[in-house]
Amino acid sequence: MSTPSSWPLPSESIRFVLPRKMVSRLREHPLSEQLYPLGVGYYQLARGHAMQREQHDDYLLIYCLEGAGKLEYGEKGKRRIIRPGDLIVLPRNTPHHYWTEQKNPWSIYWIHFDGSLAQDFLDQLETEGDSPVLSLGIHSRLVTDFEALLDARQARHHLASYLHSANQLRQLLTHIALLRPLARQQQEEALDLEKVHSLMQTRLHEQLDVETLAAAVSLSKFHFIKKYKTLTGTTPINHFIQLKIERACHLLDVTNKGIKEIAWAVGYEDAYYFSRIFRKMMGISPTRYREMRLGRSSYTED
Repeated sequence: MSTPSSWPLPSESIRFVLPRKMVSRLREHPLSEQLYPLGVGYYQLARGHAMQREQHDDYLLIYCLEGAGKLEYGEKGKRRIIRPGDLIVLPRNTPHHYWTEQKNPWSIYWIHFDGSLAQDFLDQLETEGDSPVLSLGIHSRLVTDFEALLDARQARHHLASYLHSANQLRQLLTHIALLRPLARQQQEEALDLEKVHSLMQTRLHEQLDVETLAAAVSLSKFHFIKKYKTLTGTTPINHFIQLKIERACHLLDVTNKGIKEIAWAVGYEDAYYFSRIFRKMMGISPTRYREMRLGRSSYTED
């Protein structure tokens, strides 16, 4: 795997490199040998982040969510400006140098991967000419795909979890191919809901106010709330809370974390308050929800 950057990692960001032994097993396993992840991460407002590689021995995707950056690529060092919604696609053996702006640092997801069909999956993305940049726009479901891959860091040494991640990588790449024709339509929307929802997805572990969401789409608070409710039938904060609870349900399903840990993971410091919100949204407590998943309780029990 090409070495990830040594950029100092703040608490809001994530860098996860798969153990070498697990990569070897994925390379040899029939369910993952065609495509498998090597490392994945999320860098939030990554001021000072930069990377240069003359030798690039795997495949790399970088998805920019906010801020700006620059990319130089190929033997001639062609340059592209990277903006929110841009996807950088770097095949094996592509020399490259990328960095973010100091005054407007980017937030990005990235994933290194390999496999016998890795190049075939990139070929279906149909990049234009020799440019490695696709202007997809911001898509909340694509953010969810990256977040699902980040969950692999909790798997430790369980092969089944990494096999699942390998197939999630397939889903992500085929999803990108579907999104390309929608890019122009997204740019013409009166309110960029995908951008709003993607921002919500990346901040599920925090609190997020309406002012920040409105600023992301260059609207006043009043006009943003009005347009959002017209399009969705609910308020932005109610939708954000719904996303938090959906994430909490996922963590209750796939981890053994305590209620306090899960509350913290979705941005609630007070576990009691989190439980109240969960009950209001789901009709049952987080503890009852987990008991149902384990078969220790039914939904109809008092």
